[in-house]
Amino acid sequence: MKFKLLIVDDEKNIREGLAAALEMDGHEAITAADGTEGWKLFGRGDIDLVITDLRMPGMTGEELLRRIGTESPGLPVIVLTGHGTVENAVAAMRDGAYDFLTKPVNLDRLSLLVKRALQNRELVLKHRRMEEELEHRKQFETIIGTSAPMCKVFDTINRAAPTKASILITGESGVGKELVADAIHELSPRKGKPLIKVHCAALAASLLESELFGHEKGAFTGAAARRRGRFELAHEGTLFLDEIGEIDQNIQIKLLRVLQEKKFERLGGEETIETDVRIVAATNKDLKAEIEKGNFREDLYYRLNVVNIHVPPLRERKDDLPLLITAFLKEFAEENGKALEGIDPRARSILYAYDWPGNVRELRNCMESALVMAKGSTITEDDLPPTLRKGSDEGWIRIPIGTTLEESEKIIIRDTLSAQKGNKSRAAETLGIGRKTLHRKLAEWGEEDGSEGDNLAAPL
Repeated sequence: MKFKLLIVDDEKNIREGLAAALEMDGHEAITAADGTEGWKLFGRGDIDLVITDLRMPGMTGEELLRRIGTESPGLPVIVLTGHGTVENAVAAMRDGAYDFLTKPVNLDRLSLLVKRALQNRELVLKHRRMEEELEHRKQFETIIGTSAPMCKVFDTINRAAPTKASILITGESGVGKELVADAIHELSPRKGKPLIKVHCAALAASLLESELFGHEKGAFTGAAARRRGRFELAHEGTLFLDEIGEIDQNIQIKLLRVLQEKKFERLGGEETIETDVRIVAATNKDLKAEIEKGNFREDLYYRLNVVNIHVPPLRERKDDLPLLITAFLKEFAEENGKALEGIDPRARSILYAYDWPGNVRELRNCMESALVMAKGSTITEDDLPPTLRKGSDEGWIRIPIGTTLEESEKIIIRDTLSAQKGNKSRAAETLGIGRKTLHRKLAEWGEEDGSEGDNLAAPL
């Protein structure tokens, strides 16, 4: 790793000589003639170590040291001093200097001192990067996945979360859109403020309007007292609008106004309330198709869809199945106080082959059910929910242990031919063999006359 050093000294020969010596050690060195110039160069960033004289016109080395200590705590500063001002160097050590050298500078001593200081600096930077990485992983610990589609989701979250932009999360039901909203809030500057969630499909239009904007006492029948809406409660935080595609046209207009003007009134009220809210919305609908049908406002769509995060269905990220299955089984085993050793191969094959129309939510429920129903410490096919077992034979060929290779070949060809409803061309293509080879084998087994015509009826 190449480090960048800043050398500050009002004596040209000294600063240029030190720079030349340190560049010979493989470092990059820049110089400044006084503390003021040094502070400006430091402000440009990327400085790993500072060497500064204490006695300089204008900003002194002591002042430069204090400023660096405030701006970048822990960054190593080596001070240079004359023989008569060692006390000042000791005082500088108390102010946070890494070490000091007296003039004239012993270059070998300086080289060793710089090497040690930078080694410590590198350790600090590595530790900081590890902490940042751990914090980053912690933010996503509820979203499990390492597949390429999920890495794309994580990257978009990381880039969009620190901004003020509205975000639209799209994806099928059960893919984990709410978890993405949680991660966005946790990675944003609004982390310490409220995250308020509204499920738009769960409320009638009249109730949703009151839920979002609040109401005054007597605004409608049953409004016995003033109530603050979700926009007020989420002030300076994040408002998550789940199933945004279900909201009424009238509410769409009011929502658009809030996004544009950041103002609204409670139902039955005249007071205009200003709000600072970051909107994150989610939908399992194709909003562009809804716009074509006249069900969703185009202007609102573009206000919401500044950044789009599409969460892929589980069938498109099956590489994540092992991680998800392991995580869910561990969670439910701990909850139920049940020891579990694993899943047998047949059950695992069924889980991997299934398309999971209910996505991660369905997988989670399946794993809880399987763990509860398991008779022993291993989950078997019989422990899986009926919906998975029912379709488990579709697309599968059973070959009992002990079956000879020749007999196994017969089973594979017969079952494939049966699955293709007797169509030999499709069966041969599925098996990856020529049609002539298929006909020859069937003839050898006495199951046809060796002709190459396609029999559209099941042969067996």
